[in-house]
Amino acid sequence: MKLKLALKRSLLVVGIALAGVALTACGSSSSLSKNGTYRSELKQSKQLTIGLEGTYPPYSYRKDGKLTGFEVELGKAVAKKLGVKANFVPTKWDSLIAGLGSGKYDVVLNNITQTPERRKQYLFSKPYVYSRYVLITRSGSNAIKTTADIKDKKFAEATGSDNELIAKKFGAVIVPQEQFQTSLDLIKQGRAQGAINAESALLTYAKDNSIKGLKYRLLKDSEQKPAKISGLFNKKSPKLKDKFNKVLDQLRKDGTLKRLSQKYFSKDITTK
Repeated sequence: MKLKLALKRSLLVVGIALAGVALTACGSSSSLSKNGTYRSELKQSKQLTIGLEGTYPPYSYRKDGKLTGFEVELGKAVAKKLGVKANFVPTKWDSLIAGLGSGKYDVVLNNITQTPERRKQYLFSKPYVYSRYVLITRSGSNAIKTTADIKDKKFAEATGSDNELIAKKFGAVIVPQEQFQTSLDLIKQGRAQGAINAESALLTYAKDNSIKGLKYRLLKDSEQKPAKISGLFNKKSPKLKDKFNKVLDQLRKDGTLKRLSQKYFSKDITTK
């Protein structure tokens, strides 16, 4: 999402067993069909069910009531290559990863960062975005000049998000919120002193919304490395993850990833 600056997660440890998953292995289903698409391993639904929030421009959001965004178009492109339809299931973040664990989705595309903790519980695709972070504060305030100044300051972050993890790493006191817009409003109102989010999310948001009253700076790689954004899979779906990776390679090679990135982020952030 886009001023919901990016990136999430303090892993919700989900021990729910995967039941009723739409995906079932289909033998040699990883081979290419005559039309160049992968034979689907979705025997019943014939669709790729994708979990996302749908409230985080430009990754996934609604425009004129229709779900759109970088990850929405990416999901459709992947599903087409797999020979199935994309079925999107918008869900709040605090239930999103749990839904993957319980088999509600085949994959989650929601600006999710790879972390060691998550890799213990889930599978990740190859990265399709390398996202840098920004530090957002109130205009006219000099209370936070460097990341060292974040300690003990109130930061508006989504519960369980990567942004929250990073803010906590710098010693912030978290003010929980659900929407990026809310984070910005809290900073403008002085109820929070800052927020950390994705550069891409902020710039996208600023295209159609005023950020008057706010200022931001890009965090250096030495302060926080860019996040590797990937698709998240249940550990019981390694074959689907491998197929997803093969399709990503195709979409990168044919220029689709770059085109979508330039469309939604105004620059290519799909490579390191």
